[in-house]
Amino acid sequence: MDLNQYPLWTALVTPISDNGNVDFASLEKLVKQQVEARNGLLILGSTAEALNLKLSDKKAILEKVISMKPASPIMVGVGGHQLEECLDWLKYLETLPIHAYLMVTPLYAKPGTHGQTEWFKALMDKVTRPVMLYNVPGRTAVAMSTEAVKNLNTHKNFWAIKEASGSVEKMKEYLAAAGGKKVYCGDDALMSEFAAAGAVGLVSVASNAWPKETHLYVKKCLDNSLKEKQMWADASNTLFIASNPVPVKRLLHLRGDITTAKMVPPLSDRDLQDNDKLLTADQQVKNWHGEYK
Repeated sequence: MDLNQYPLWTALVTPISDNGNVDFASLEKLVKQQVEARNGLLILGSTAEALNLKLSDKKAILEKVISMKPASPIMVGVGGHQLEECLDWLKYLETLPIHAYLMVTPLYAKPGTHGQTEWFKALMDKVTRPVMLYNVPGRTAVAMSTEAVKNLNTHKNFWAIKEASGSVEKMKEYLAAAGGKKVYCGDDALMSEFAAAGAVGLVSVASNAWPKETHLYVKKCLDNSLKEKQMWADASNTLFIASNPVPVKRLLHLRGDITTAKMVPPLSDRDLQDNDKLLTADQQVKNWHGEYK
């Protein structure tokens, strides 16, 4: 499967039932929506609350998605700060029919260039699928080193970068360091600016709520025909008025796409009190998309 044919990857949420278990019926519904919209599937990223889930739940989620045999490619998140645990996770993932990995900068420890280079190389050496490296300093407490990217840009498994620092200038630095590899925007609201600077696609939270709409949004950003930049920026930003994925799960629940808005601890749905902004954004995006049908 040609991963480059998918300019939009949805960082899929994990629906949770009232009893705290994974809601597999809702998960199946969400996967079908993404496949219908022709979006790539990112499973068990930070939007999926992956680091909060039990290992058995993570495996069950993957087995469920794979059992559906989706037409869209599957990328799986790899994150943490204990190397042997990450290697064990990769050993399991290598037994599954998936297509790519998203590998985030190590959490909490704040490694420098040498530490990051050694960490990513240790992981990338153990896999046989393309790897997207992930810069998200707001969650990891350290930016991905551009020098580490230069050290790794000839690795046979280095495919792309997801840049989510919120800076177009930083994105340009990664693009220059990547040695011809691709850079994807990791901030929904900035896709237009990132596309103009050379990004080839988006890894999205918004496409959970708006699969087809966000697909069109990305297409228009890439062909420079988007006229409603501020509307999309405002709508996307409403999904971050509380810790991701609290707002997007609330919106999905309000619309009936998932049975509850329940989070995996330590996140809590109660940290978002007002639904008005979400519902307004939802209507604006739907109205926009309706104009192009």
